[in-house]
Amino acid sequence: MEKELQKRIFSSIILIPIAVFFTFQGSKYFIFFLSLLFVATSYEWIKMCKKKYLMNFFGNIFLIFSFFSAFYIRENTGLLFFLFIILICIFTDIGGYIFGKVFKGPKLTKISPNKTYSGVIGGFLISLSVGLLFLQYTNTDFLGNDSSKILPAILCISLISQLGDLIISYFKRKAKLKDTGNILPGHGGLLDRIDGMIFVIPIIFILIFIAK
Repeated sequence: MEKELQKRIFSSIILIPIAVFFTFQGSKYFIFFLSLLFVATSYEWIKMCKKKYLMNFFGNIFLIFSFFSAFYIRENTGLLFFLFIILICIFTDIGGYIFGKVFKGPKLTKISPNKTYSGVIGGFLISLSVGLLFLQYTNTDFLGNDSSKILPAILCISLISQLGDLIISYFKRKAKLKDTGNILPGHGGLLDRIDGMIFVIPIIFILIFIAK
């Protein structure tokens, strides 16, 4: 666990400043960043699906929609709201990893053997804590600052993120792969790291349009 954690920390030290720079810059810089992510994740998806052309096609259409949704949300709802969503997804993953490794316990599903019930709970707790702190200290307007709506909303985002993780895990298991790639030491592929986000962001995008 210690070596894997060290690799994750090292990769994060390099990647986070790059992601933060392009996200804060927005506009054409963010488009460039998302384009790079799309190329990398599309390659991993195609490699994972091999010669399943129909799955390749629909998977890439979904990725295009997901990255377009990310650009739309960043440019049209503001930086803070976009960061709020991303942070919930990131800390859902972190909470799941830490609680799963520390508390272990019963396995969640055969689809992803490393997932545990304690990890699921940890994902909810850590993302909820971070989400509430972010809203408090940035004064971000989210659902009219109504706590009766905010708490369920954060938990729903975390749930979708965890389901996204399981969906990608399902395809990895079908392809008999541990990771979607090896571009990130300690993390695997890019799809391994943003699997939750690519499902959360399109759903947020759809909800924004429904609410209009």
